[in-house]
Amino acid sequence: MHKLLPFAISSLLSVPVMAADLSIKLEVPRLNVAEYHRPYVAVWIERPDQTLAGNLAVWYDLKKRDNEGAKWLKDLRQWWRRSGRDLQMPVDGISGATRVVGEHSLVFSGDKGALAKLPAGEYQLVVEAAREGGGREVLKVPFQWAAKTEQNAKAQGSHELGLVSLQIKP
Repeated sequence: MHKLLPFAISSLLSVPVMAADLSIKLEVPRLNVAEYHRPYVAVWIERPDQTLAGNLAVWYDLKKRDNEGAKWLKDLRQWWRRSGRDLQMPVDGISGATRVVGEHSLVFSGDKGALAKLPAGEYQLVVEAAREGGGREVLKVPFQWAAKTEQNAKAQGSHELGLVSLQIKP
């Protein structure tokens, strides 16, 4: 019994602290244009000095032959300069197909991917959208990582993006 007690106590003390979950709602607005193309979208986290802290999602045309859709990722100019040109697309867990008009939800667990190694501090969620034959738009939503209370923040787009909202639950 005396040998089991230290083992049981050490097992309890080694349980990791639960990480925060980050939820994003991102709206792709309906545009009244003659030839509509779904936007390419990149979602990432950057530090206050605008350096990349981690990629969360990249939506582009995956169905083109020979990964032809990847060549248009350069139109996501800010994301491309921060990290896109250094990635070999597709990236497991990050890249996906373009999305239709409407609201889309993304949920990220704080103990996985880019969030797992994110130190406490001030950051910005950055969402960039670019569309063939259309425009380009970048939205930034500031947030505090590892805060002890729930956070909600949002930014409203004006043409290529609609409302982007962020929720962090500790």
